[in-house]
Amino acid sequence: MTHPAPHDDFSRPTPGSDPMLRLTPQPDITTVGRLRESGWRSVPVAEEIRRNASARIAAGEPLVTGVLGFEDTVLPQLENALLAGHDVILLGERGQAKTRIIRSLVGLLDEWLPVVAHSEINDDPFHPVSRFARDLFAEVGDDLPVAWAHRSDRYGEKLATPDTSIADLIGEVDPIRVAEGRYLSDELTIHYGLVPRLNRGIFAVNELPDLAERIQVGLLNVLEERDVQIRGHRVRLPLDIVLVATANPEDYTNRGRIITPLKDRFGAQIRTHYPPDAATELRIVELESTLAGRAAGTNDDKETAASSFRIEVPDFMAEVVAELSQLARESPHLNQRSGVSVRLTIANYETLVANATRRALRNGETEVVPRVSDLSALVSSTQGKVEVESLEEGREEVLLTQLLAASVLLVFRRRVRLADPQSVVAAFSGETVVHVGDDLPAVSYGTMLTQLPVLSAPVHDLTGGSEDPGVVASALEFLLEGLHLTKRLNKDAAGTRAIYRGRG
Repeated sequence: MTHPAPHDDFSRPTPGSDPMLRLTPQPDITTVGRLRESGWRSVPVAEEIRRNASARIAAGEPLVTGVLGFEDTVLPQLENALLAGHDVILLGERGQAKTRIIRSLVGLLDEWLPVVAHSEINDDPFHPVSRFARDLFAEVGDDLPVAWAHRSDRYGEKLATPDTSIADLIGEVDPIRVAEGRYLSDELTIHYGLVPRLNRGIFAVNELPDLAERIQVGLLNVLEERDVQIRGHRVRLPLDIVLVATANPEDYTNRGRIITPLKDRFGAQIRTHYPPDAATELRIVELESTLAGRAAGTNDDKETAASSFRIEVPDFMAEVVAELSQLARESPHLNQRSGVSVRLTIANYETLVANATRRALRNGETEVVPRVSDLSALVSSTQGKVEVESLEEGREEVLLTQLLAASVLLVFRRRVRLADPQSVVAAFSGETVVHVGDDLPAVSYGTMLTQLPVLSAPVHDLTGGSEDPGVVASALEFLLEGLHLTKRLNKDAAGTRAIYRGRG
């Protein structure tokens, strides 16, 4: 809620910085008299956010960092809402970065805000509203003590649950203060809840429709009417709060899950979505997964703490993981109302690398490169993050295995161009078979490639010319599986091991 004088720099957020960090020391102003002399002036918190958002937009900086795929959809709407000074509700399924977005808004607050020292509700030194601050100001005037609140202390969120009470959000009479000798009629006996304590800040409610209706009424009353009623106390508190919330679109309806006046409170309703394509999904994995960070780094960065493994995930294998999530979001066999979170992609990526690591340990190798034979491990990491439609219950593993095969086929068709498919099929005539699986070390695949030179060109196209044994092994398995899925080869599978043979 601050607006520093132009020559002051104690309240400017740094674009892209962690809003929880203290970038500058707090100002040494300790009384309201000195604060007035400094040229500081008070503005509503929505105006404070608007000012800092305008500065970021003008500088070409994003309002929210670490969120991908929203540049042309969600973020422009968010910019409009903040420039308009609106309260915001984000509607979307799980895993659509809703909470990350609202937490990032802290970075749009000034770094330091002057408050009345020892005030429970961050009273404005120039316009105190609590009984404590008003009485103290009347007593000491310009000597009113001033403290400085960091922007990280001006944000609070509440996960809405059915057991959330008015005392949690608004406040309650403190029996200890009554025992100390105060009368119940004394306003100073009130212990304020989360909302008043976030005065001059941002209050976020996750899963807003899960709040009981009577709690929603109480929340609306304090935010809209500025009227707090606690155990018979009727306290006028002109709170200054920006309200942000999240909700599932299925719950945010007029069917009684949220009261209409509270719904009307939000000036902006923004729909979030999942990553629009596999490439964006993989960029998110690179940001969120520690394993992906290792795989994308230099050779020195790819050393694991356990056994100095070098992790390399070929692009085509990473794309299979991302496409699995993309296909799952379109599958009629999965419950789309519960959503397919990006966390599924991250978990599957990490599981794929973990299974490849386990295979490397057993085979005595120091290089970890996932193969198609590692994909079966993704069934277990996927099952807990998707919901199968009731008509398909009992077929979870079959459905997920089919989705994995469809993902491989999609990437294969995008990445592999066979100059002479007939010669590839002809190479498997007669008794020619190829064994693959987690029991074979990477060097064994080089021998296979020597015996089937017709596969060398497409394999090296997949590896980008790399002769690394682990990458070659991964590319060969991927090529063989793609040939099977395009009905050019037969496959006999037993667990994580398989035999590819001609169709004759």
